[in-house]
Amino acid sequence: MNTFKLFTFAFLLLVCNSQSIAQTATKTVWLDELDLSAATQGYGIPGKNKSLDGKAITIAGKTFERGFGTHAESSLLILLNGKASTFAAQVGIDDEIKGHEPAVEFKLVADGKNIWSSGIMRLGDAAKPCKVSLTGVQKLELVVTDGGNGNYYDHADWADARFEATGVTTFSTINPIPGIPYILTPPPSPLPKINSAAVFGVRPGSPFQFMVAATGDRPMKFSAKGLPKSLKIDAKTGLITGSISKSGTFNVALTATNAKGKATKNMRIVCGDKIALTPPMGWNSWNCFADQVSAEKVMRAADAMVKSGLVNHGWTYINIDDFWQNNRDSKDESIRGPFRDDVGNIIANSRFGDMKAVADYIHGLGLKAGLYSSPGPWTCGGCAGSYGYEKQDAQAYAGWGFDYLKYDWCSYGNVIDGLPDNDPYKVSSLSYKGGDELTTAIKPFQVMGDALKAQPRDIVYSLCQYGMSDVWKWGDAVGGSAWRTTNDITDTWTSVKNIALMQDPAAAWAKPGNWNDPDMLVLGTVGWGNPHPSKLRPDEQYLHFSLWCLFSSPLLIGCDMEKLDAFTLNLLSNDEVIAIDQDPLGKQATCLQTIGDVRVYVKELEDGSRAVGFCNFGLEIAELNYDDFSKLGIQGLTSVRDLWRQKDIASINSDKDALPLIIPAHGVVLYKFSPKK
Repeated sequence: MNTFKLFTFAFLLLVCNSQSIAQTATKTVWLDELDLSAATQGYGIPGKNKSLDGKAITIAGKTFERGFGTHAESSLLILLNGKASTFAAQVGIDDEIKGHEPAVEFKLVADGKNIWSSGIMRLGDAAKPCKVSLTGVQKLELVVTDGGNGNYYDHADWADARFEATGVTTFSTINPIPGIPYILTPPPSPLPKINSAAVFGVRPGSPFQFMVAATGDRPMKFSAKGLPKSLKIDAKTGLITGSISKSGTFNVALTATNAKGKATKNMRIVCGDKIALTPPMGWNSWNCFADQVSAEKVMRAADAMVKSGLVNHGWTYINIDDFWQNNRDSKDESIRGPFRDDVGNIIANSRFGDMKAVADYIHGLGLKAGLYSSPGPWTCGGCAGSYGYEKQDAQAYAGWGFDYLKYDWCSYGNVIDGLPDNDPYKVSSLSYKGGDELTTAIKPFQVMGDALKAQPRDIVYSLCQYGMSDVWKWGDAVGGSAWRTTNDITDTWTSVKNIALMQDPAAAWAKPGNWNDPDMLVLGTVGWGNPHPSKLRPDEQYLHFSLWCLFSSPLLIGCDMEKLDAFTLNLLSNDEVIAIDQDPLGKQATCLQTIGDVRVYVKELEDGSRAVGFCNFGLEIAELNYDDFSKLGIQGLTSVRDLWRQKDIASINSDKDALPLIIPAHGVVLYKFSPKK
């Protein structure tokens, strides 16, 4: 070999060795260098080298220059493809939320398996070091869950977070669930179709108001046979009004007619001691406007309920949440002022003024009006609560004409503990301290329940105390129509999933007039005063709405009603899916089978059919050839209908046939199985 060839060979060998060394060299990849926009979180946007509020990351007095500031419930999925050897970070709650009681847990999930947990961390805890081996790991998920007391002010930091990587300089972050909306439900026919619930409850002597919900071309003419003489129906609007003096059940035949045809539907009016015989449906201001709510915004939401056509699908209530009263702390003069007059009557803030006028406006559209208060001295937001004034407040609500009350536990902890009414650290207390827990839990709701029953008006009573002390076991005894089973929902997959998976224990207590409430719908433009499209992906929204209907849940829209896009409107106007929620039997679905990541929820219906939700909680499409019908209570010859697509898809013999299923990741297949005669 001559000198030139020897030199060339040596040079090539050096280059190859250099490339090989480069490919095997270890490099630090900082988490903040990745695309954090793929993260989902309970509030706000991901902070890159900043806290959630855009400040320097600070944990227990120590400042960190680098990191990821987020909010529980939080998830970030990173594709490692086996190229990372370790992950290290310092984790904790950011100091910026002093004055609150947050609690979180940090977790690392590698290829679907939990590999590290911080345990519950609270404000003031020193940053906890995390260092794990990632050899061979393909996907790593960084998760922050709430610490068991709700995700209030859960500002969480992954500080100094970094990977040691080989052969790469960065990693991709992904949200594996498709994000392009798609519409399943066909548009309503121009023919008349009555979509109202098949049963309605009222108490003797209470004002009666029921809107016949119907789709089809307008104008439309309405009539009703079998109505008590004391009730009348408006032929143009379908609004039934009046009152019934004596208890009894009345079978009514409703009719809707337009130029294209006629539709009829049978309905039972039950006059007795129960109302809300099907779960309430409507809208609530909180998830949209939060503390920025006003009478104008509420009335515009009512207008939009009618203009959008949702009123024709059974959506009825327009509910005002917190901040219609005056506030003790706000710098906003529009919500500052006296809490009560000289004789103790509650005073609305200047954004609302005449509350009767607001209720009258809503009623004038054929809708119903709802309100909010707390059994404590203050609401969750620091507005005037009802403690000590329960009878006066109930009288005020009835006098104004309100039909619904959400009664929120916040600040009753002050009363229990004997703390000052204005103690800022207890205004959102969700704990029972002192005395017998069950007695403590029941007492404030019993007081208001008795006050509402004494009013000459039906007021749906919704207990909001987050499922403590198994409220579903005693909520009916205090006059409740519905009760929260969980902490507040957020528009994240983790929140919806966790809430869904905890509903089975309460299912046996659901029945007409008594409903388990897993909180409001997080569809459309939400934001709690910071509006944005729901962070749920389309398949997650289909699953969310399907499960809430299977659960016989109150259905309360939480979005900006003036910003309904075609996808959200379509979600909220599928009458066959809504009918599952409004079924008169009032049974709540439970999970009867688990197949990998797929949970099968079954709801018995009044006509002998079963609604079945095949719910995929996993990150991969699930393909099943399902034949285990006996576990679902399905026997013999059965017709199968796809409720979202509103079409029959099969006729099966449950003893020998199988049904092919393709279930999207984080999605649902919702079928109705009806026995064939």
